[in-house]
This record gives sequence, C-alpha cells and structure tokens, in this order.
Amino acid sequence: MNSSFLCHAWGLYSLECTKEEYKGNTIILHVQSKKRLSACPRCGKRHFVKNGYRIRDFVGLPVGGKKVIIRMKVQRYKCKNEECDYDQQENIPFATGSHSYTHRFAKYVVELLRGMTLQDVANHLGVTWDTVKEIHSTYLERHYSPPSLKGVRNIGIDEFAVKKGHVYKTIVVYLDTGRILYVGDGKGVDALERFWRRVRLYKVKIEHIATNLSSAFIASVLENCPNAVHVFDHFHVVKLMNEHFDDIRRKVYAMEKDINKRKVLKGTRYLLLGNGEDIFDKRHKTRLNNALAMNEPLSKAYYLKEQLREIWSQVDKEQARAVMDDWVDQARESKIPQLVKMAATLSAYRTGILAWYDCRISTGKVEGINNKIKVMKRNAYGFRDERYFELRLYALHECRITRNVG
Repeated sequence: MNSSFLCHAWGLYSLECTKEEYKGNTIILHVQSKKRLSACPRCGKRHFVKNGYRIRDFVGLPVGGKKVIIRMKVQRYKCKNEECDYDQQENIPFATGSHSYTHRFAKYVVELLRGMTLQDVANHLGVTWDTVKEIHSTYLERHYSPPSLKGVRNIGIDEFAVKKGHVYKTIVVYLDTGRILYVGDGKGVDALERFWRRVRLYKVKIEHIATNLSSAFIASVLENCPNAVHVFDHFHVVKLMNEHFDDIRRKVYAMEKDINKRKVLKGTRYLLLGNGEDIFDKRHKTRLNNALAMNEPLSKAYYLKEQLREIWSQVDKEQARAVMDDWVDQARESKIPQLVKMAATLSAYRTGILAWYDCRISTGKVEGINNKIKVMKRNAYGFRDERYFELRLYALHECRITRNVG
C-alpha cells in the first residue's frame, strides 16, 4: 500500500504496509517502521541492536463502513554500551502509551459524540463502550479540567440533586459565559471549600456573587469573599412567597365549610400562583376574582404576592427600599402567620435583596444550567463514574445534550 495513503488516511507517518488482510467486515493493515535506528537515542553511540519485537493492534479510522485494525510490528532496541542501559521499544507516533486506538480514531470518536450516545458510537465503530468512554474522558480531562478562573468577576452559586435520597452537588457558574467553574459534593459550607482555595491560590478578585437564600452559601461567601457584592436572587424570593401563599390557599380551602365556595376555590391553584398580568382570558379572570372576593385572607395574600415583584421594578435602590418597607408593614398588619413569616424573611435578607440595584445579576443562568443537567442525567439514565460526570458538567456550556449513558 502506498505510504502517502497511509499517512493521509490514518496518520501513519514513516511506516510501510507489509501486508493487507480482509476478515469479514474488518481490514487489517500490517505495518512497520521504514528505517531501523542506527544510533542509541540516549548516548548516541552505534553499539545498538534489535532486541526482539511485539505485535500491537490499534483501531484506526473506518473505511467504507469497515473496521480498520493497524497491526504494527513494534521493534525493541538495546544499547550494548556498558555505560548506557537503554532498552526500550521504538516510538509509536500515531498512538499514546498503552492505548489501543490511534489519535485520529480518538478525534473521530469525540466528533461523533457531539450528536450520538456512547453506546451508539461503540456499536457504530465496533469497539467497546469502555473504549469510547475512555476516549471521551481523556478529551474532557485535557480540554476542560481544571476550568480556568482567569478574568472571572461575576459568579452564581446553586445546588442540584444528583439522585433521590438528598444527594446534592454544588456548582459555581461564571455568569458572563454560563461556564461551570467548580463542582462540589453536598450543599453545605464544605462543598465550596476547594473553590475558595483555588480563588486564593490564583488571586482571583470576585466582585459580584448571586445565590439563593441558603444560609450555607451566605456563610461561605461572607467568610471567603466578604468584599464582594452578594445578591440574593429575586426568583427565589418570589418562589418562597409563592410557597407561603400556596400554604394559605390550602388552609383556606380546608377550613371552608360552604360547598359552593369550595367549588369556586377548587382548581384555582394555577390562577392564584400565576402572574396576574398574564391572565388575559375573561373567564379565568372572573373565576379568579370570585375566589378572591369570598375570602379576605386569601385576597390580602394574593395582592401582596403580586406587589412583591414591585421591589425589583423601581428606578433606584432608595425607592425599592421604600416599597419593601411598605410591603413588610402590610404583611405584618395582616396578622396572617405565613405573611408575617415572609415579612421577617425580607427584613433579614434586606441587604442582599436590595443589592440587586448595585449589580443586576441573578442565578437565572445557573437555573438554566441546572435544567440542562437534569436533562443530561435523565437521557443518560444516571452516571456511574463521578469523575466523568464532573467532566461532562465542565463541558456542558459547549455541548449539545445527547443520550450519553454514563
């Protein structure tokens, strides 16, 4: 076979093909080096002899749907110079170490994985699932680990459930690009310890941080990055209010004795928890108004829920503070336990909530990444290899979600 074809098709430089075999759907190319070494690579002397050989098989790029095996005669050389103990096999330029595949084959596998699953690629190329995963892990390790912290100023922190049973991981996301910078075990203060260690090591100056209302995240940020502007995400504040309001709705329904009023309240959860500005349907609007008109606590809670969003729609921080103070006063005056509790929460987290006006960031991008992670886990039916899962997370911002079984 032409040496130039070997070079361009499979990247086999300085090799010659001595034999070709065809077995079923497999092409076997027997290759060896064109030239033998004439001098010792270590001492440079010519007291250099062959010292046996071994046959190694490498999977190469397929041709015409047929699997290609590169079967190389790997020569071993030994230096007879007493002062030199060189005794090694010749260099294999198209493969790394003990890997049983060529560089070009590994690159081809990575390209296929952008739109196929691990198992599909393994079936397509006639190799094992473990081989495909090894290639992908090596690629991800080389290109994405550890993620660079250079230029990072704005970050978001959040946790996600790995599996049922309260098993969580914490991620740190670079808000400017949506790139995951760190993955930690658990959702407590310890989960971020390694990240802050890297921040100190590389002297990264983080200026703005967005988190939810987790006490662990607050304590961790306060201890390790006290000078940063810490913004409490408004989505989580609104979500907490919705939870309190839903609790009020359930209790109002449970305490209502009038059958007709219960019928009106039944099935209104979506209308009550949704954004009132989004309800354009006249029939739904009428039903919502009827439900609110028949119960004063529910009505008070609903309108306070709607007013809560006004905190983040003011011209400046001072006006937002005034709106928040007014909301807290109304909630306390309502004497409704859930609203009083929500008022206490707003008062406790006032600084972080109003910090949004200093830097208008949120964990919205982090929540979007969490949704991608859920899809990735669901499509993969879970990940058995923790390190591979972590590498997949680091590369998530550049990869399409596919059914790559982990």
